[in-house]
Amino acid sequence: MLRGLLILGLVYSASAGARAIELTLTARALAEAIDLGQTRVAALRTRAHAVYRVAASTPPIDYIEVVTPFRRVALAAEEGGSSRRFGQRDALAILDAAPQRVDVVLELTFHPFNTYVGVPDYQVRLLPAAAGDAPIVIPTTIERIPRSGPRIDGMPRSLPNSGPLTGGRLVARFDGAALGAGVYDVTMVEGGKEIARVRVDFRGMR
Repeated sequence: MLRGLLILGLVYSASAGARAIELTLTARALAEAIDLGQTRVAALRTRAHAVYRVAASTPPIDYIEVVTPFRRVALAAEEGGSSRRFGQRDALAILDAAPQRVDVVLELTFHPFNTYVGVPDYQVRLLPAAAGDAPIVIPTTIERIPRSGPRIDGMPRSLPNSGPLTGGRLVARFDGAALGAGVYDVTMVEGGKEIARVRVDFRGMR
């Protein structure tokens, strides 16, 4: 077991530094994602997931997380691994509906004196950071999830909300085939006006 975990750590570290986002997962990649999700070594999972989280100092964005197909399988294996055996058939079922989908998740905290009754109609755009005429990438869908009270990491994301709105989450779903392997500025737009921008480096994300 220990030898397997050490190998897993070496494989994941090497892969993350060398590859772009893997839109089509091989059997080996599926196995690595499942092993990552099911490992009992919390430090390994924390180190792996840190690649996909980008801190922001641009209100109202607290941080941005990216969920690639590889990470989606790892997260599903992590959530389901404690109660039953999560295997490649389960992983393929997770990916079946949208195998190349890449989610960009914006975690938000609003001003305490806001009067929102729901998450505003914010739009999300990806602007290539490199100079040139590369197109702006627009999500296929955006889900807006309100939050009341403090955000508690590790708690279920579907808890019911009551009371004043303190923040929320934007889940912008992109066609991975439209993304390059470089650096993007994630912009949040309201009424045609950009209100926040955070740079995200997709290089190294599987």
